Amino acid sequence: MQGQHYFGAMYVKRNIRASIILSFAWRNLIKFTVWSTIVVVSFIYLKTIDINIGIPFLPISTIGIAVAFYVGFKNSQSYDRFWEGRKIWGGIVNYSRTWANQVLSFVSNLHAEVKLGENELKEVHRSLIYRHIAWVNALRIQLRKTTIHDRHNLSYVPDFKLANDRDCTNHVSTFLDAGEYADIISKANGATHINKNQGQALKELRESGLIDEFRHMRMMDTLEEFYNLQGMCERIKNTPFPRQYAYFSSLFVWIFVVLLPFGLVEEFEKIADGSIIWLTIPFSVLISWIFTTIEIVGDNSEDPFENYVNDVPMTAISRTIEIDLREMLGETELPPKVEPVGDILL
Repeated sequence: MQGQHYFGAMYVKRNIRASIILSFAWRNLIKFTVWSTIVVVSFIYLKTIDINIGIPFLPISTIGIAVAFYVGFKNSQSYDRFWEGRKIWGGIVNYSRTWANQVLSFVSNLHAEVKLGENELKEVHRSLIYRHIAWVNALRIQLRKTTIHDRHNLSYVPDFKLANDRDCTNHVSTFLDAGEYADIISKANGATHINKNQGQALKELRESGLIDEFRHMRMMDTLEEFYNLQGMCERIKNTPFPRQYAYFSSLFVWIFVVLLPFGLVEEFEKIADGSIIWLTIPFSVLISWIFTTIEIVGDNSEDPFENYVNDVPMTAISRTIEIDLREMLGETELPPKVEPVGDILL
């Protein structure tokens, strides 16, 4: 990969840096501090004229418990979407290796009417394997295209200056001849057509006798699995997390956060003749931050292909596939593995 750009990625360090936590939290921390201060000052002033704006803490704690269950459900479902995406890409890795092994083992002169020279046969192997590497990269780029469900519609999203993976079309063109690439780039779903071209190539090899009927069927089964894996990714990409769960989760958290200082100020006012009433502010900010952070975690995990810091690390996975397959071809001049940059794996 050229340059030190962040593409959609995954944070890999065991402990998240304080700077990243603050980048998500600082705006809300200011809001919580200002709001709880307003509530405490208003409570103290209005008490002097016998007006009590405090709320018994029991109903607020009941709301908090309900909100915690609701947000927990949302986060569980969000994580399932991320983990499914990661499992799909694990399947792409495994079947990619299977494909390369089939190409090298099945495509031979054994049944060919016209025998190919050693270099010609290696070029056939190279074409089939390179076209598959192009498919992997094309799929990754397509999945990271901006949609109406992307990170710009998420809540509390700091800008990590992530480059858009759509600009990496050279990751596809490098592995296709110019004519095929020109045809692919004009299609709405280039990855689908790359796999179609693989099928056409297998048909030609079958007709020339370079693969027999049984092996042709096995290789077509592998292409079918690539289509299945691509479709699973597209299902996650094109089906947003149900908005009734996502929206109301955020709404309920903010209702709880707004009401929280009214309950805490009432409780702290009862302790030590109200001398510690100002503790309402730090405790209110802390509890509010915990609830909103849980909400943020779910909100930023529900779409694993959206060119953001919590993505499935498809760039690194694609590079792993490229290295493995080119090494199976016997190549030695290989690109380096994608390493984490700033604790973020691309």
